[in-house]
Amino acid sequence: MSERVPERGEVERAGALAIVLHSHMPYVEGFGTWPFGEEWLFDAFLRSYAPVLEVAERLTLTVTPVLADQLEAPGVGERLAAFGRRYRLAASEEEAAEAAGSDPGLAAAFADEAERYSSSLARLEECGGEPLELFRRARERGVELAASAATHAVLPLVATDAVRRLQIDAGLRSHRRRFGQPTGFWLPECGYEPGLERLLAEHGLGWFCVDQSAYEEDLDALAPVRTEAGPVAFTIDWTAIEWLWSWQGYPSDPLHSDFHRRSPRGGRPWSIAGAPRDPAASRARAREQAREFLASAAQRLRKFHARRGREGLLVFAVDTELLGHWWWEGPHWLAEVLAGAQAEGLELLTLGEALERFEPDERPLRRGTWGEGKDFSTWDAPEVADLAWGARRLELHLLARLGGRGVESARALRAARELLAAQASDWTFLDKRKQAGDYPYQRATTHARNLFEALDSRRPPAPELRNLAPDLHLAPLFRS
Repeated sequence: MSERVPERGEVERAGALAIVLHSHMPYVEGFGTWPFGEEWLFDAFLRSYAPVLEVAERLTLTVTPVLADQLEAPGVGERLAAFGRRYRLAASEEEAAEAAGSDPGLAAAFADEAERYSSSLARLEECGGEPLELFRRARERGVELAASAATHAVLPLVATDAVRRLQIDAGLRSHRRRFGQPTGFWLPECGYEPGLERLLAEHGLGWFCVDQSAYEEDLDALAPVRTEAGPVAFTIDWTAIEWLWSWQGYPSDPLHSDFHRRSPRGGRPWSIAGAPRDPAASRARAREQAREFLASAAQRLRKFHARRGREGLLVFAVDTELLGHWWWEGPHWLAEVLAGAQAEGLELLTLGEALERFEPDERPLRRGTWGEGKDFSTWDAPEVADLAWGARRLELHLLARLGGRGVESARALRAARELLAAQASDWTFLDKRKQAGDYPYQRATTHARNLFEALDSRRPPAPELRNLAPDLHLAPLFRS
């Protein structure tokens, strides 16, 4: 890349910053409401997607097909609005009114929650009650929407290339219809093994993200990697990500909201310190943390430049839901990061733009994920062996049955959808971490049962998967 000398009064250029927000929700639409069903989806939209999309610009946003499937489902906009008005907005307003006379601080915290819910509902209404429209409109502010696998399966743990291709193909069909042709592809959980890029190259995809922090020197992540198959691997910078995503990260500040402490109506008005959250103080702290983030990112990039003699690219990737849903102050932090990047000498780029701007390195890529231990143990360990190996057995059984072409197309599609649903990384993740009771086990076994029923029964299909992978085509299963 060509460089120039900064003019007087101009901040010295530090490098480029690519913010990647990964938006994903397991298929819960139609599978219960509380505590582990559709409420997850609605809360993520009201607390995270809407407020994040209101401030997002010049960044990359993944929208997993399974999330888009649910936000496009018939009637979901009406149910989302009704839920938000009654169980979030009205509940917050009622609690604010009740606390006003006895605890003004608590009332202010409840009122702040009500304001966000009101704003999110207003954004939904502006989009005609169509949740996906908020994502589409973000493209007008330079947001690049990226594709992913159909149901967020960890692709190296899928048993066959045939079904890996099915996950990729179904995800891309969904994305193209809704958002147009993507430049790159988010590997669920950054799950990578050498050779996987060849399947992405079959679709002309230009990039994917990996986490190589367990294998590389600290600054290596600030340069992308060329693969022989063609797609470029953007190595996420785990050092920078931990400034936010760790037990000591930005959300753990005592001024910020305590996600785990809830009021009787579901509000979260307390700070981590235990007192009622002060909205003004917590927002001010989030803005301070944004400036700390930018200064630290610029310092890392200048260090890379000094040692390597060229400009670096810092790829900062986190789950979208962390901003707003888990960390209430996250959207305020993001807004300040985006507003202040230029003043720190940081150029904001999407990964599609970075693909054109940065010459990738030649260095090996290793098998891994961005999960704990940077390995696959979260999704493939003795504690979840029944789910992990059960999904593989389902996959091989389906391929064996369809290989003879003896299953009518409607039942074959139904069975394939059940397999895709069972392969979602969420069930093993939740089961391993004991975060949702027996919900993940019940979901996985339900999809397994329904797969066999689809192949062997004439009964009409259950309605739950009514909008999962609506663009699914079985052709990838029969590719030679």
